Amino acid sequence: MALSDPVADMLTRIRNAVRNRAKEVVCKNSKVNRGIAEVLRSEGYIRGFDVIEDGHQGLIRVHLKYGPRGEMVLNRIDRVSRPGCRVYRKVDDLPRPLQGLGIAVVSTSSGVLSDRACREKRVGGEVLCTVE
Repeated sequence: MALSDPVADMLTRIRNAVRNRAKEVVCKNSKVNRGIAEVLRSEGYIRGFDVIEDGHQGLIRVHLKYGPRGEMVLNRIDRVSRPGCRVYRKVDDLPRPLQGLGIAVVSTSSGVLSDRACREKRVGGEVLCTVE
């Protein structure tokens, strides 16, 4: 069965794995999903990720990150733009989750970036999700 929203599927898998205190989670591979994983890694929400070739689309293995006493680093991850209601923002209107302590993941013409990187490059785009 084909997925209608692979980004929402990836975010839900990560959300469920964090709640279960899993060390890693496997998601479907796509350019957008790899971009989201790269932003989460660069912002410190996950330890890293690997791309696994399976002869088809491929998979992404996301290595989750926890604090020194096992506390969750990634507390909340919400999908903003959906297939039925796309959300586009100019650079000055990008959300600031937790007044700048969280991040918004944005799909731009320069690739998938965090809201901080979008402000540095002065580009807007589709707000994919927010992470707190």
